[in-house]
Amino acid sequence: MDTSVREKLESAGIDVAGALERFMGNDALLERFLKKFPDDPNYGKLTAAIENQDQEAALTAAHTLKGVCGNLAMNQLFELLSRQVAAFRAGDWQTAAGLMPPIREAYCRITGEIKNL
Repeated sequence: MDTSVREKLESAGIDVAGALERFMGNDALLERFLKKFPDDPNYGKLTAAIENQDQEAALTAAHTLKGVCGNLAMNQLFELLSRQVAAFRAGDWQTAAGLMPPIREAYCRITGEIKNL
């Protein structure tokens, strides 16, 4: 992975070194998985569930997306989703839904850089 791509991904919130550890140093494999991330349906499911005030669907989507973000070392987004999942599980809909603006910002920043790969 060239240095400029790495820097852009890191500035978007991806711990490239951490992700490469999970992918045994295989840059091409990491890039392939990163390129699939924008097509993952769980962000769309999460936003739809929030709009429909469907807590069960929102929890499922947030939890699944959190796992994907963790595996790809998208640490900031992972942390935000972890807080959201905890709020959903605690029955605190207002806090969970209130995390959507920073989640959206982090998600858009990451997917924007990935689409430029």
